[in-house]
Amino acid sequence: MAALAMPCMECTQALASLLFQALAIGLCPGQRKHGSSIPFHGRDCASHWSCIMSVSVHEARKSRGSTGSMNITLFHKASHPDSVLAQLNTLRKQRMFTDVTLWAGDRAFPCHRAVLAASSRYFEAMFSHGLRESRDDTVNFQDNLHPEVLELLLDFAYSSRIAINEENAESLLEASDMLQFHDVRDAAAEFLEKNLGPSNCLGMMLLSDAHQCRRLYEFSWRMCLEHFETVRQSEDFNSLSKDMLLDLISSDELETEDERAVFEAVLQWVKHDLKQRGAHLPLLLRGVRLALLPSDCLKEVVSSEALLTADERTRLIVDEALSCKARILQNDGVVTSLCARPRKAGHTLLILGGQTFMCDKIYQVDRKAKEIIPKADLPSPRKEFSASAIGCKVYVTGGRGSENGVSKDVWVYDTGHEEWSKAAPMLIARFGHGSAELENCLYVVGGHTSLAGVFPASPSISLKQVEKYDPEANKWTMVAPLRDGVSNAAVVSAKLKLFVFGGTSIHRDMASKVQCYDPSENWWTIMAECPQPWRYTAAAALGSQIFIMGGDTEFTAASAYRFDCESSQWTRIGDMTAKRMSCHALASGNKLYVVGGYFGTQRCKTLDCYDPTSDTWNCITTVPYSLIPTAFVSTWKHLPA
Repeated sequence: MAALAMPCMECTQALASLLFQALAIGLCPGQRKHGSSIPFHGRDCASHWSCIMSVSVHEARKSRGSTGSMNITLFHKASHPDSVLAQLNTLRKQRMFTDVTLWAGDRAFPCHRAVLAASSRYFEAMFSHGLRESRDDTVNFQDNLHPEVLELLLDFAYSSRIAINEENAESLLEASDMLQFHDVRDAAAEFLEKNLGPSNCLGMMLLSDAHQCRRLYEFSWRMCLEHFETVRQSEDFNSLSKDMLLDLISSDELETEDERAVFEAVLQWVKHDLKQRGAHLPLLLRGVRLALLPSDCLKEVVSSEALLTADERTRLIVDEALSCKARILQNDGVVTSLCARPRKAGHTLLILGGQTFMCDKIYQVDRKAKEIIPKADLPSPRKEFSASAIGCKVYVTGGRGSENGVSKDVWVYDTGHEEWSKAAPMLIARFGHGSAELENCLYVVGGHTSLAGVFPASPSISLKQVEKYDPEANKWTMVAPLRDGVSNAAVVSAKLKLFVFGGTSIHRDMASKVQCYDPSENWWTIMAECPQPWRYTAAAALGSQIFIMGGDTEFTAASAYRFDCESSQWTRIGDMTAKRMSCHALASGNKLYVVGGYFGTQRCKTLDCYDPTSDTWNCITTVPYSLIPTAFVSTWKHLPA
């Protein structure tokens, strides 16, 4: 392009004089008569006259307009981005102004570097960081990328639209992750989530793990646990890594009617490549609940399976399982060994409640018959207590009795022997507290105690004190206090830590913090903020995901959230079927169960189930009208011999 010529000095001086005269009488130079025009020296000066006049006229108009208030109109053409993209796409197809050609297989795709760099961090880095491709006019993906998949991504870059279907979704996810079209990757992952099933969930888990699609991975993982017996028969099962297989079979959420399916799956995987995998057998057997195998099966395994007798480590594991099995059959105390711990899908669900908020009975949930059946009476009726389970036993802590006195008592219900006993009392009498099991110990958190010398009991401010109970020693000890004292908070354990959500603060208002306790350091931290202040909520954990639901405000009563305790990220999930304040929740298998609660004058009369894979709630059964649930726990249920 030729450089613009500069006007000569004489023209410039004449122009300045003309501008001064024009401004003095309020006219622009273009309004003067032809007779007063200025002579120009050559063609270049004449062409410059219109440019300089335009600039000067605009400056003159700005001077006039700056004296008063500004009158501004903002023009926005909403279709402009689409129009520009459409025109760029037309230019691409006509190969106009294209400056790079992408090759995939034997197909060439002329493109504009600027469009690629604006759509993808991968291309932005490629074209701007001094790589060879930043200088070359071609980029060859060879056979690493299918031409049809690259074409779809380029069409998206030039149109913001892409058609995802069952045939291309997986390839699009892989390619868009490699080329860093992250929006396309997430859209493909969302499509695959909606098409998950028992037959493809293992493949999706492997795919999502390789491409950092956390949500798709979580859904696939849940479905693998829920349909393990189908998954182990799939082609992908034998290609699992040792670590991923160990994670699956070690999970408490794995669902199987018979532990033999897990044991046989381990042997199948090892024998698929015995030379390379035989050494992993002892470690994998630790994830199998061997003591839950039927006695005849366990004895047959010991006598007939050469892999188990060939290694001293595997023989020790089997011997431990036989010992645990004998203790289970004899009802000989609590068996805490991993090989004897029932998976959550086989746990017994128990509701504590009564005809009023004064709890006086335990009920059992029969999920197959969809019934709630009376089980046992409480020796000492109470309200505002907390209940948690360790193994086969339910621990009922504190609360207020019929005369409103605050209690230190701990009542224990043994589901194996179906009898009550008393454990050592807590160090502090409390009510409105929370409790949870963590590594075979019981923790009680916060709540209120009674003010000294006041009767009936009048509540104190929310407590910071936390106590730990060791069932083996039958002893309570104080541990590190909460950062912020709370009562009526949701307390749950996950990933070897204790979590406390919201509650009523020491100032008697709603708290909004997530407090986390690490027993290895005996220390509490503020891990995150809740989406809004909470109290009278329920919490339950599935792996690293903690689900919070209900509350005492119009906004929170029906809402439910998922908290990832590893990333501290919140996700809103589907609302419950009813508003619930002071409801109770637990996890069993790969599902959540919620019961009880009320809002205003309306009691919630259903036991509902939440499926994280489909993000849906459904009613399991109706709670008897005479039952007001005040606690909800799940205990081990050992299988028959």
